[in-house]
Amino acid sequence: MGKALFWVTIFIVVIFVTRLLAIQAAKKRRPPPQAPSKQGEAPANSEAMVRCAHCGVHLPRSEASLIDQNTWCSTAHAKLGVRDRD
Repeated sequence: MGKALFWVTIFIVVIFVTRLLAIQAAKKRRPPPQAPSKQGEAPANSEAMVRCAHCGVHLPRSEASLIDQNTWCSTAHAKLGVRDRD
């Protein structure tokens, strides 16, 4: 009975040590968490969105055309002008 208890204890210790090593290895592989951003602050890689004065579609500012103080999604919509929204 003493030998069986000894081997069961050794088995439990080996499993416990193996699990601890696996947890530590998983923590090393996981990227570090990013610092929480302040509320209302846009991420560094985000861009302001603007609305087309003709069709109303939203698009990134870098892709929009700014003509006559209005933003347009294409030059064709700039030629058509501002659409009345009834």
